[in-house]
Amino acid sequence: MQVFKRICAISALFFLLSCSSPLVVSRSYFTADNEVKVSKISEQEFVTPSSFRVGVLLPLSGDAAKAGQGLKNAAMLALEDMNNPNLILQFYDTQSTPEGARVAVANAINQRVRLIIGPLRSSEVEAISYQTRSRNIPVIAFSTDESILQKQVYTLGLLIDEQVSRIIEYAAEEGRTRFALLVPDNLSGTAVAASALKAAKRNGGSVVKIAFYAPNTNDFSDIVKQLSNYENRAENGLDFDAVLIPESGSRLKSAAAMFGYYDVFAPEVMFLGTSIWENTNLNKETTLKKAVYPVLSRSHSAYFNKKYQSLYGNYPNGLFSFAYDAVALSSALARRNPQNLDAAITTPDGFAGINGVFRIFANGKNQHSMDVMQITPSADVVVNLAEQKFPAAFNESSSADIASLYDSAPPQIFGKDPAIVQQELFGRELGLENQNFNYRGFLFKY
Repeated sequence: MQVFKRICAISALFFLLSCSSPLVVSRSYFTADNEVKVSKISEQEFVTPSSFRVGVLLPLSGDAAKAGQGLKNAAMLALEDMNNPNLILQFYDTQSTPEGARVAVANAINQRVRLIIGPLRSSEVEAISYQTRSRNIPVIAFSTDESILQKQVYTLGLLIDEQVSRIIEYAAEEGRTRFALLVPDNLSGTAVAASALKAAKRNGGSVVKIAFYAPNTNDFSDIVKQLSNYENRAENGLDFDAVLIPESGSRLKSAAAMFGYYDVFAPEVMFLGTSIWENTNLNKETTLKKAVYPVLSRSHSAYFNKKYQSLYGNYPNGLFSFAYDAVALSSALARRNPQNLDAAITTPDGFAGINGVFRIFANGKNQHSMDVMQITPSADVVVNLAEQKFPAAFNESSSADIASLYDSAPPQIFGKDPAIVQQELFGRELGLENQNFNYRGFLFKY
């Protein structure tokens, strides 16, 4: 079946330079049978001065090859859509290892790339950082491990800070001011807690309770009973009007059931989630009716998903869309051809991609436009659309401000020593954090 007709010419080859043979692609098209056509370009075309060369480092072999191939497919799809003759992508296989990434980036540097897209895993990003920074080559990675971010090492991965910030901002707009957290007792839970403290303060509210549970448990009865003050509630009532649960799957359902068991329901309490809620069918969970969670903007996701599936025969993992957006960003840079790439990458206006608008900050973090989804018995629906243009630069509360807030009005802590919690929170504020979370079925902190 003819789905896509020839849009533009492709120029691609396996070109032997140094000790590597990268796939070099300048423009692409798909034939009627969805086959990517490859034709050679000359060495003179390969060194065209006006071309903007981007090294794409992906795990095309090894244990992460499936993800790497999906990212490559999405990058090729974006290259076709961008239709930018000045943009040249050069693909290098990291072999799913730090050692492979070091070899790949050395070859990319030798072959005159101006920008690196990838790698996927944090260990691979860490492995190449010295080489890229010493050559003044920016890196736009996919890892969500904030500990590897630094000057000229950026990420497009969906970070926990922006998810928590978005959903707490929405809840505050709906009149919620007293937040409780039910989080796993690990680095991910600590990251959520620190982000929630900052976000609540920014929006005029406060985190009043934090309950920690064993990361692998499905038994939430005792911790939810404590968090909800079940035994003394008749006298004092609930002291929170929103609760954030960054879980998915059976653990999320078990936790929600326990809130219902202890008579904590909407609308008295608004249940909040993170983007991993999208992985779990929650429409039959009565406790979570009208609960909300953030997702990347869906303004163009249907187009991307449909085209990817048509071309490659399978539905794309949500991770793959980040490769599309990285190529969209590269195309914008190729058209401007700026002398100062880092200044162009971190422009406050940001960029438009398949996930909506996004921007990258000088510290390596980012901000995506995110929709807020609400759970209903029939389907999840958008109740608050992502912004189409960013306002002034996003400012986080400083560590000192958070410490002052914590000292003056510390939240009640359940399931963990409060002194340890405070130490871990401020350890994270000093940049010592790591995080693991699942986004649309793909486990991050790679």
